[in-house]
This record gives sequence, C-alpha cells and structure tokens, in this order.
Amino acid sequence: MVRSGSASGSGERARHWRYAELPGVDLLRARYVRKTFVRHTHEHFVIAAIAEGVEVFHHRGADQYAGAGALALVNPDTPHTGRAGVPEGWRYGAVYPSPDVVAEIAAETTTLRGTPGFVSPVLDDAYAVGLVHQVLRAAEEGNALAADTLLRVAVTRLLRLNGGPLPQREVRSAGARIAARARGVLEERLADPPTLEELAADLGTSSFALLRAFRDAYGLPPHAWLTDARVRRARRLLDAGTAPAEAAVEVGFTDQPHLNRHFARIVGVPPGAYQRERKNVQDPPGALLLPSGSWQNRKLSRTYAPTAGDGRTPPSYGTPSGSGSP
Repeated sequence: MVRSGSASGSGERARHWRYAELPGVDLLRARYVRKTFVRHTHEHFVIAAIAEGVEVFHHRGADQYAGAGALALVNPDTPHTGRAGVPEGWRYGAVYPSPDVVAEIAAETTTLRGTPGFVSPVLDDAYAVGLVHQVLRAAEEGNALAADTLLRVAVTRLLRLNGGPLPQREVRSAGARIAARARGVLEERLADPPTLEELAADLGTSSFALLRAFRDAYGLPPHAWLTDARVRRARRLLDAGTAPAEAAVEVGFTDQPHLNRHFARIVGVPPGAYQRERKNVQDPPGALLLPSGSWQNRKLSRTYAPTAGDGRTPPSYGTPSGSGSP
C-alpha cells in the first residue's frame, strides 16, 4: 500500500521516501497542479520522469519544458524552480541518487571520466521514463534486486544518452573568493546569520559587490541560499528523528509554520509528512519478489544495446505489458 502525504492544492498528492535497499537514493511520487517550487538546489541528482501533463522549470537562465515521456534532469547544487506548464498540472515519479551513487555507476558502465553529470536538462526518452517508474514500483513492493538493477540500468542509459563530465568550480577571481568566504560564514551561522551589510563589512567589500559575487558563484542571492541551506539541514535533522518544531528552531526558522512554508516550497511535502514516510525505511522489508534471470538479461540487453533509443516504453514492472500507469 502506498502511503501518500498531502500537498497543497486540490487533487495534489506527494510521497517522498527512502528504501533501505537503495542507500543514497531518495524517491518521490507526486501530482501537482498549483504547486510552485521556489528557486532551490539539491545535494543529489534529480531524475524526474513525467507521466502526465507538463512541468516547467527555470534552469540556467531559461525555462525548460518536460512533458509526458520526458525526463527533467538536474545536476547537484544547480539552482532551479518548478511549476505546472498546463492547467491540469503534472504527474511524475523521481529518483534522487547521490553523486557517489552516480559516480559508481558511471565508472562501472560508461567511459565518462571525472565527475559525471547530465548535459541537457530535458531528455525525451519514454523508455527511461518507464525505467524510473519501475524503480519506484519495485521499491514499493520490497523487491530489492529489481529496484537496484533497474536504477543502475536507468542511470547508465541516461549517462550514455545525455552524460558528460561536470566542470569543476574553481575559485579564481576575487569575487569568487569573497563569495566562498561568505558562504562559509553563513554555514557556520545558519541559525543566527549576519545582515548583508554586516557580512559585507566583515569581508571588506560592499553589499552590492557581495550580492553580485554570491549570485554569480552560487546562482542564488545570500538570503535565498540561506533558506535553501536551512531546509537541507532540517531534512537531515528530521531523518535523524528530530521533531519538526525542534528542527525549525535549530536551523534558524522562527517556528514550525515558518519551516513548513519553506520546506513545502522546496521539498514538495510538509516536514511532518516527509518525516513519517522516511521513518518507514526502518520497517522490516517484505518478502522479495525476485525476477527471473531471463527477465533481467532481457532488460539489460535491451537497454544497453547501442541502438536503444527507439522511444519504446518497457513493460511496466509488476503490471501487464502496455499498462501506462507508473
């Protein structure tokens, strides 16, 4: 049974959870209509498979459109937004593998060197969309072998179709160095940050120069970066069992409603629903429904084949072939 957390707006539902047998990977199923994600970043990769509707997200200076049969792909620490591109909203499933997970898969199955990442933020590939939804279904059913196998197949396919080494950020200019120092101060003073004027004075620069340097370096102004960082820290506290009200105060929000508002606008679910679902990772796993060797070999051969790019959607895991319900 899938337990869903409420999201803002009529008909909007979302579930954000983890599966113990997929360490380093977050999972999400959601349907949003009026939901708007503010500009934010993720520590993990975003691999969002659109099942219905259209998602629009601002990414590197332009609006990107991902419709049914496409994937929205965002590299770690890359600012982006999110909203519906059509009146009926969008429905999608997403996996969020950590950089370490993606690097391990890339090293084993691709020729990419350096830190791997995605080149284009949108990829039309119905087959990969199907794979992502199969990962989610396998995790829901407690099928560890299928979930792990399908995740590796999906990431390998996406890297081969749309992968490349990520450029390494090098702090060279004086502005970049100031931005890095400012970020360090904000990280240390997350719950009690200085004003922009105080921070600039301590760093020996002007408020405007600091604002411009910080935005150039991290894609967000300092106050937005601070909110993003507070939500990240709150997520770690919630994962560790801290009550939402306590987490809110510890990271610098005024109270739990203040945390709720920002958390939902970045993560997509309220902190209470987020924590309840994440706690389920501790539940004893159900009996595994292991796929046969021929099934696994067929999946791997079809996906790794050099000509795989025909747009065919694979049979939905656990459902009859041709079923479109992820």
